[in-house]
Amino acid sequence: MATRLARLADSAGGSITCLSHRPRLIAIAILAGRLPIAPAPPEIVLGDPMEIQFTQSRPQSARLVAQVTDKGKVPVGLDKAMTEGMEAARFKGNTGQVFDGFVDRDGQVFRLAIAGAGDAKDDARLANLEKAGAALTAKYQSIGNDELVLDLSDSNLSGEEAASVLFGLRLRNWRYDIYRTKMKDDQKVTLAKVTVVGAPEGTQAAWEDMAHVATGVEFTRELITEPANILYPETFVERCQQRFEGTGAELIVLDEAQMEKLGMGSLLGVGLGSDRESRILAIRWNGGAGDEAPTALVGKGVTFDSGGISIKPGPGMEDMKWDMGGAGAVAGAMLALVGRKAKANVVGVVGLVENMPDGKAQRPGDVVTSMSGQTIEVLNTDAEGRLVLADALHWTQEEFQPARIIDFATLTGAMIIALGNEFAGVFSNDDKLAKDLHDAGEITGDRNWRMPIDRAYDKLINSPIADMKNIGGRAAGSITAAQFLQRFISDDTPWAHVDVAGMVWSDKPGRTWNKGATGYGVRLVDRFVRDTLEK
Repeated sequence: MATRLARLADSAGGSITCLSHRPRLIAIAILAGRLPIAPAPPEIVLGDPMEIQFTQSRPQSARLVAQVTDKGKVPVGLDKAMTEGMEAARFKGNTGQVFDGFVDRDGQVFRLAIAGAGDAKDDARLANLEKAGAALTAKYQSIGNDELVLDLSDSNLSGEEAASVLFGLRLRNWRYDIYRTKMKDDQKVTLAKVTVVGAPEGTQAAWEDMAHVATGVEFTRELITEPANILYPETFVERCQQRFEGTGAELIVLDEAQMEKLGMGSLLGVGLGSDRESRILAIRWNGGAGDEAPTALVGKGVTFDSGGISIKPGPGMEDMKWDMGGAGAVAGAMLALVGRKAKANVVGVVGLVENMPDGKAQRPGDVVTSMSGQTIEVLNTDAEGRLVLADALHWTQEEFQPARIIDFATLTGAMIIALGNEFAGVFSNDDKLAKDLHDAGEITGDRNWRMPIDRAYDKLINSPIADMKNIGGRAAGSITAAQFLQRFISDDTPWAHVDVAGMVWSDKPGRTWNKGATGYGVRLVDRFVRDTLEK
């Protein structure tokens, strides 16, 4: 994957599409001559997230029961067939290991699954418990059972630890099958409910808090998974308006006329070749002190990136639907924070564009003027994400005067070459901010690694005819992209740029996700807010 994305472009990412299809809006666009007539996408009906309920006794209807055990321990009360079967299968309780068999309890026969949680003294205890829960979902989500009973009656877990198992169960159960019409019954997700028996004290309260974070992760995955004919700037905004309705968050939308009046030539230039209008969306949550400056999250939202006139090679271009992964992360993080009523002031801003080749598209060699007044020589129209962020970052500072800024972007293929798919790259002008993000990533699994920025790299993006150029050559590609963004940050504003090119999509299952969208960034932001803003 890394090699393919690095070939694709300087801005390795993809676009995203929204769920809420509005036939009336599309009809108006067709009458106006803006869009070609095409078959309408299918009506989209989303299933409810996995239901979690709590009880003190095992339901008589239970046909699938699961327990969690630490490495080297055997759950109490197992019959001989189960214990000898575990030994024969070399089940040791390693993290994510699962063994099952059928048992007869008081005349009731059911499948009993044992999930391993690893060493109880492991520093990554909560992460291992998430993996245990996720392993159960991965194995049993499509076997025909609609309910899994999680029996914690004899566990030694704390409430937070038990909730971590549920977190893994729910996140791994997420799958986006709305466009699949020919699935066989044994391929469909049937698992819809988890009933927790004998939950430790504090589990319900911990889960109620975590559930909002799970909702945010799922929203991010939804956005990133959608195809670009469904999710584009206008429908991205529309979907967010639906999801945040009634939450207490304030949504601000800028259309092209408003952005043009503000002088956003950098962002608007990217969308010139598309029939889809560009947008800026801000989601504001005031949960902290009234006089507290907000923390700003800014996301790159290129809903499809063809590369523009500097067009990408065809093979693999379909991946560019998720070049809005940064915007998706910001939207999901805001939904999580708003849902759990975070005691902090946070604003999420996303710049939304579609980058297409057209007679109106900007050309290599064009010069655009950003909202900040700085001019940019566009040498490569495929280095478009930084052009979007330049105006989004400047507007965010002008409009909200944030205490700090964290931007998320699938910005460079060079980031994948440097760090692969294990870490996001962090570039920052503030040591504390960079450390706080690193620490939050280690706790949540949204890992990141700090990379250098330095004035020595500025010479690589200096232009002979404008204030700067938008590419700096093959050397230090991720660093020069960050250096570019830094020119739009006020000197005294703590700022971190998180290049998530290798993190928002996965070609194989991971800790709490299947192949596809990972939801990266939501948990990172949530933990950062908890540890630095809500103390």
